[in-house]
Amino acid sequence: MAWANQYRRNEDSRQAILTAALDLCREVGYDALRIEAIARRAGAGKQTIYRWWPSKGVLLLDALTTGSSDSAAFPDTGDLEADLVTQMGSAARNMSTLAPILIGLIEGAHHDPDLAERLSAELITPRREACRTRLQAAVDRGELDPGTDVELLIDQLYGPLYYRLLAARDTLDEAYVRRHLAALLPAGGRATPAVSTSP
Repeated sequence: MAWANQYRRNEDSRQAILTAALDLCREVGYDALRIEAIARRAGAGKQTIYRWWPSKGVLLLDALTTGSSDSAAFPDTGDLEADLVTQMGSAARNMSTLAPILIGLIEGAHHDPDLAERLSAELITPRREACRTRLQAAVDRGELDPGTDVELLIDQLYGPLYYRLLAARDTLDEAYVRRHLAALLPAGGRATPAVSTSP
């Protein structure tokens, strides 16, 4: 039973650290965030944090992805536009709520190759793959034109969300997602802007 109690203590400490990291980053911003402050807020030792995470960026990335695996899921009701509204609306809300953390991680990844690799593997790639699977199903079922460039369409769908997050610092919500999709998918969900022109 001793090992079970130790595991429970370790897991409780880990969750406290993850929560403290997210809360403090929202309060002070990514640049001002310090491991010492996270340790104090979580009631944990600084060395414990460094033993589990090599940097604050990796710690925050773990905090974002822990317990949010369902955010990578993509609905498939047979109605592509409705599914996009559901998934992208959820993504927009999360991006808005977590803006200081996401902005800090993306900026930090430019200077930290390990963080950049982890950000791609743990956050971006699973969500991109889920979207690719849904869009390819839409092509196969005729919801999208057969010549649709799926990779380009993914960029067209999510690029504006990241632009508003990183550059415009403007509102991200479901209302924006609906406006965006109405402009991108004007023909009942058929993605004419992203049709390949290759022979």
